[in-house]
Amino acid sequence: MIVDMPDTKTGEVTKRIVQLRESNGVITMGRVLTLVVCTLDSSEAEHAIEAANEASREHPCRVVVLARGDREAPTRLDAQIRVGGDAGAAEVIVLRLQGQLVNHESSVVTPFLLPDTPVVAWWPRGAPEFPSKDSVGRLAGRRITDATFAADPQAAIKKRLRSYASGDTDLAWSRITYWRALLASAMDEPPFEPVDSVTVSGLRDEPALDMLAGWLAARLDCPVRRRTGPLRVELHRPTVSIAIERPQTGRTATLTRTGEPVQRIALARRETRDCLAEDLRRLDADEIYAEALAGIERVIYE
Repeated sequence: MIVDMPDTKTGEVTKRIVQLRESNGVITMGRVLTLVVCTLDSSEAEHAIEAANEASREHPCRVVVLARGDREAPTRLDAQIRVGGDAGAAEVIVLRLQGQLVNHESSVVTPFLLPDTPVVAWWPRGAPEFPSKDSVGRLAGRRITDATFAADPQAAIKKRLRSYASGDTDLAWSRITYWRALLASAMDEPPFEPVDSVTVSGLRDEPALDMLAGWLAARLDCPVRRRTGPLRVELHRPTVSIAIERPQTGRTATLTRTGEPVQRIALARRETRDCLAEDLRRLDADEIYAEALAGIERVIYE
């Protein structure tokens, strides 16, 4: 069910939600959190809603989407309520802001936060420089950004350390979860020698690889080089080298190890919805993410 409420007020929207709940049996009792999605415009909102709906199947939540409009336009609030099959396992409230409301996002969203549940803020694009100091970010215990869609992704992920506060994370980090697991498993086999050096290669504008290089630099305490080229990670030990390589748009990777047959492993690029669902599983500080950010400063860029 989709209910449109053009040129409305927050009080009218909350009343309509209550009416829907009473007349159609739509409830929020099972919602475990409130996900606030801050989008740059209405066209971006649909992609974010689709990802949030998919993630909500694992984490039933209320999704509040703030779609920023023209600051110079007359002040106006257009709302849309989505429940049932149009909202996955979530309850979606889309708020399109015009005029002065664009500068008061936190005031607009506050009436829609579920009581006694965690608040998560997500910026699919256009994240503030300091998420924890943003008006919406201050309402949230967990703040999710995505450097992948920044104007300069590599510069954006490098700045995350300067702005880091407990509760921050970036989807570039969860995009490499399977890569980290595969590398950890590959290194946990004999010979148990220290790693002498690492090379991480791939697209320049892929911040997930910068996160991967930073994580390896922090964990292995050895020289880590970041290059532009084929998607490949190489770890060199005194007697054994390990390499994982995958076509940029492929779904299958190859793992090669000195003196052993080549292994083929399913390793497709993770979708935004899967990364978002993973980040919603934990609402505490991600200390390993913070360590990986710090490790980026130790990476040698070539």
